[in-house]
Amino acid sequence: MDPESTGPRRLAARFRPGRTRWGVRKRATASAVMVVAGALLVAGSILLILLQTYLSASTETAARRKADDVIAQMADDDVEEAAEYIMNTAHAGQYVQILTPAGTVFASSDSAGTAQPVTALRPPAGETLMQKASGLPALGDSDDFFIVAKGVPVDGETYTVAIASTVQVQADTVSTVAWFMLGLMPVLLVAVGLLVWELVGRSLLQVQQIRRQVSGINLHRLGGRVDVPPTADEITALALTMNSMLDRLQASEQEQRRFVSDASHELRSPLATLSAAVEVASADSTGATWNELKDVLAGETARMRFLVENLLTLAKSDDGGLRIDLTDVDLDHVVQDEIRRLRATSAHPIEADLRPVRITGDPMRLGQVLRNVLDNADKHARSRIRITLDTRPGEAVLAVDNDGDPVPEGDRLRIFGRFVRLDESRARGSGGSGLGLAIAESIMAAHHGTISATESPAGECRFELVFPWAAPIGLPDHDRGDRLQSPLPKLGPL
Repeated sequence: MDPESTGPRRLAARFRPGRTRWGVRKRATASAVMVVAGALLVAGSILLILLQTYLSASTETAARRKADDVIAQMADDDVEEAAEYIMNTAHAGQYVQILTPAGTVFASSDSAGTAQPVTALRPPAGETLMQKASGLPALGDSDDFFIVAKGVPVDGETYTVAIASTVQVQADTVSTVAWFMLGLMPVLLVAVGLLVWELVGRSLLQVQQIRRQVSGINLHRLGGRVDVPPTADEITALALTMNSMLDRLQASEQEQRRFVSDASHELRSPLATLSAAVEVASADSTGATWNELKDVLAGETARMRFLVENLLTLAKSDDGGLRIDLTDVDLDHVVQDEIRRLRATSAHPIEADLRPVRITGDPMRLGQVLRNVLDNADKHARSRIRITLDTRPGEAVLAVDNDGDPVPEGDRLRIFGRFVRLDESRARGSGGSGLGLAIAESIMAAHHGTISATESPAGECRFELVFPWAAPIGLPDHDRGDRLQSPLPKLGPL
């Protein structure tokens, strides 16, 4: 698969004409309008249902109350007095009739309703029946009505009291409220849309300002930074993150420039020596000069090869390409091997106190770390070197002490930089290329470990290496003693 198909091309395709998506401002406005519209529809529907229910219940309650009043009049007085009562208390929107046992109209609150009953309901004495009617032909009224009919015993016969209450007023009320809400909803939605559009626009102005400021920062202006708004919100966090990223980019660019400059400076000397020696040797046809200079050329070639290999290792660690072959490693074995190597070349006595420890790592890379640290200790020791390997919960700790001066506190982080040589070891003959500790730190980081320069309790120079997930090796006591004491006497010089 072409890497570009998932990289810049794919990103560019998202912004081609015809495929443009709504921006944050449009999406926020549309989302707010839709949410408010949905909320208004739900709330309006609930309101109309509650209003309809309330008005219907009020109509039914009023009809029942009116029927009870008429029945009370019929019980206290007589039917004729009840007829006079319904005539005197008549009001618009409500019709009251007293029907005889035969179904004829005995009395009506409206003179037009004396010819025909408003309902065919005939409930038994003491019971109540209800119905809805679309219009009352007997009264010439086409409105919708709610009818309540109650049976009343009078002199052994059952009369019916019928109350017909119009519900058209309630329907008109609900309809009016619904139309009012429908008319008000677009106004509210437009207001919400404009408000959200303006608020989001104001917020995005700060994002636009950050974008403009970042677009003006290039390789030649890495010192520029974006303004941090005093709003303590996500825009502030974005500005702080952008500034932090620019700080890292600037530091990385400065480190790269310094690295290239230092590498060029380190390579210039062996290249100049090789060039001059080749010119001198080529001018001597007898070959005697070549025999005299071949050792110098071999030394400079080895030095340049070592430097290039170190630079390649650091470059791989920068881009994540440093190969680490993880396996179970007896760390004490790796330390013993490097101590034997150092013993063959060092004039200093070496003391060792090693505990059997197993970790997960790359034995070749771990050996490279130990070699760099031990060589550094050998260069700066006055009379002796002491190496301790121990464990603590979840970690193995390797301490390399030498009786030279401790690294100054202000240089304990800087010493792991590339091409860094402290003032007392600036000469290449004694201080090396200044890449050994930088490589050691990169390899330790690849193993999720740490390396630090510190000071021992005795005031000596110490380098401490911490490896994660350490586990003591379950060896028999006699094997453990033989392994530690035979090749490397405990706390004894090698």
